[in-house]
Amino acid sequence: MTRKQLNILRPPVTLFVSLSILSLLIPAVALGQASPELARLYNAFTVTHAAALNAIAEVDRDPRFAQAQAEVRLQLEQMQDQGPSHKNHGQMMSHGMTAAPETSHAHNSDMDELDLGMRVELARVVRGDHSDAEAAEAYSNVADLPRHAAMVLARGRQFEEQLWQLWADPDLDIDAKLLATQAVIETYLTGDDMYTVSARPKPASLYLDHAYAGSLKRVYPRVSGLLWSNQWLHLASMEAMIRGQVDPQFDGQVGETLARYNNKLGSGSGMSMFPAPVEMPTVPTIAPSLYTLAPEAAIIVDNLNMLDAAITDIIAYPGLDAQTQEQAILAKVAQFTDKDIATDDMSYLLSALRGGIYNQGGPAIGELMGSERNRSRDAMNMQHHMSMSGPN
Repeated sequence: MTRKQLNILRPPVTLFVSLSILSLLIPAVALGQASPELARLYNAFTVTHAAALNAIAEVDRDPRFAQAQAEVRLQLEQMQDQGPSHKNHGQMMSHGMTAAPETSHAHNSDMDELDLGMRVELARVVRGDHSDAEAAEAYSNVADLPRHAAMVLARGRQFEEQLWQLWADPDLDIDAKLLATQAVIETYLTGDDMYTVSARPKPASLYLDHAYAGSLKRVYPRVSGLLWSNQWLHLASMEAMIRGQVDPQFDGQVGETLARYNNKLGSGSGMSMFPAPVEMPTVPTIAPSLYTLAPEAAIIVDNLNMLDAAITDIIAYPGLDAQTQEQAILAKVAQFTDKDIATDDMSYLLSALRGGIYNQGGPAIGELMGSERNRSRDAMNMQHHMSMSGPN
C-alpha cells in the first residue's frame, strides 16, 4: 500500500489508535498470552544479537587473538581479490553443491574454537529470561555501535514488536488487524526520518555487496547460523499466527514452528542435526502471508534485517580501526534511512526468493527436506560474496 493510500485511511485509523492500539501494544501482553515462550524468545533474540556484537568486538581487541585475526583478514582480502569465479565456488560450497570444509575459517583452528565457544555462550543467552527493559536497551549497550545506529535498530525493534503483538492478539479479527497494522506503519514512518528505515524496498546489494559483506558467515559461521535461526523463528511464528487466523486448518501451528526452531538451536554444546539458515531469512520467503496482507510492513521488516546483517558484517570484519568501522556503519545506516535509495517491488521479491526457502531455514508450515534450488545466486547473476557455512 502506498503512502498516498495510507493517508486516505488516516481518519478511521487515528480513531482506532486512540481508542485501542496504544493499550493493545503494551510489550509482551498479547504475545505473552498467545505464547509465553515466544514472548520470552523475542526479548532474548535482541539481547543475543547485542551480546554477539559485543563478543565479536572483544575478540577483535584481544591481543591473544591478534595473529588469528590477521590471518583471517588476509584470507578475506584474498577472496575479494580473486574475483567472481572464486566467490562462485564458495557460494556452491555453502549450499552443498560441492565439498566444503567444516567452517569458513580456512582451517584456522583458533577462530574455529572461538566460533564454537561463542555459539555455545550465545545459545545460553537465548535460553535465558530477559526483561522488556533489557531488550529495549540492548543496542545502546553495544560498545562498537554508534549511538545513531543503535537508535535506528532500537526504533526498528519497537516497530517489529508492535507488529508481532498486534498479530498475536486473539481478540482482533483479520480486518481489525489489517487496519491496526496500517496505524503501526504510519506511526513508524511519521517519526524522525533520521531513525526510520525506508518503506520502499532496498536493493539487496546494500547488504550482499559491500566491502565487508559476508564477514560474519566466513569468520563465525556457527554464530551466523544461530542469529539467522532466531530471525527465522521471528518470521516463521508470524506466518503461523497469520495462517492460523486466515485458514482454520492451520490453527495451532505456532508450537510446530517453536519445535523446529529448538531443533535448529540444538544442544547446549551447539550440536544439531537440523541445519541453520545459510541465507538471511526474508519475509516473502518465510512469512509470505505477511507480505501478501501487509507488503509495506514486510518491506520495513526486511530493510531492518538487511541493515542488521550489514552492521554485523562490518563489526565482524577483523582488524578494522575504530574510525573506519564507525564510518562504515554510519554510511550503511544512511543508505537504509535514505528514502530515495530503492529498488522496484519485483526486484525485491525476486531477490528474496532467490535466497531459497530451504537455505533460509525452511518453511514455517510444511516440510522441505532439501534445497529447491539448483543454482547459486551468482549463477543467476545475483551478486553475493563468498560464504562457506559450517555446522551449527
